[in-house]
Amino acid sequence: MANTEILLESGTNEIEVMQFTIFGELYGINVAKVLEIMMADKVKPIPHSHDAVEGIFKPRETLLTVINLPKYLTGECGDKKDRDLFIITNFNKMHIAFRVHSVVGISRISWEAIQKPDKALTNGEDGVATGIAQCGDNLVTILDFEKIVAEIAPETSIQVSDIDKLGDRVQRDQSIILAEDSILLTKMISDSLFRAGYTNLTTFNNGREAWEFLESIRSEPDFYTRAALLITDIEMPEMDGHRLTKLVKEDDSMKKMPVVIFSSLINEEMRVKGKQLGADEQLSKPEIGRLVEVMDALLDRRDR
Repeated sequence: MANTEILLESGTNEIEVMQFTIFGELYGINVAKVLEIMMADKVKPIPHSHDAVEGIFKPRETLLTVINLPKYLTGECGDKKDRDLFIITNFNKMHIAFRVHSVVGISRISWEAIQKPDKALTNGEDGVATGIAQCGDNLVTILDFEKIVAEIAPETSIQVSDIDKLGDRVQRDQSIILAEDSILLTKMISDSLFRAGYTNLTTFNNGREAWEFLESIRSEPDFYTRAALLITDIEMPEMDGHRLTKLVKEDDSMKKMPVVIFSSLINEEMRVKGKQLGADEQLSKPEIGRLVEVMDALLDRRDR
């Protein structure tokens, strides 16, 4: 099989990273989030917006918010140059443009080549580096674009208040497994599920940690009591959510456990991949209320 076809398969635990520069430093974004690269264009400022929001522009009848990534990351805009680029992204059902200084290229690597940065370097919940990737001879900082947008526009992220709209809830003691690498999103999801009555939650920083735990209890007679349902992100260092889903659904001891993929990357292409791997449901962040409804339905169905 040609190398160009590798990523057409699902569950290979690989990622394509687009590398770009800001003030000469290398950063990266998952190609799955990128719609296109454009030359930077004239932007209409928006009064009273976040300091890092340049404004809006409208290519081909699509209105896009422009985030000045140099300003966001360093506090300095520098001189806007004719060769600056806009990376047009699509995640969390939003289209957003990010200004960068240059695009270097694309590398296909394993998620195993991406390590979680030390908390001392990333400032805990406040950090925006989701991973450090080894791309050839270069170390590339993978940015948490979801967190960047959530900080600039909190209303676009997970809203714990959405749980209140579900009405009165009863406490459910089923053991829920969550694989999510973002410290901020782990806290948001955990708080939301707790408010929804799901108080028995075990969290893991990536797919590998979750898989190693599931493997360790696979032979126990109460497996489905200790792991009633799995929620997994897609993008995670060491092992992504697609690979985790594939391993679970191919294992006779655990394949009946419902798996919900909860990711900012859910689109039609990703839905096809997730379905091929056996995911029971796939939801786009930040639909936390819908996630709870799906969990209720899957667990009730399994218990019946």
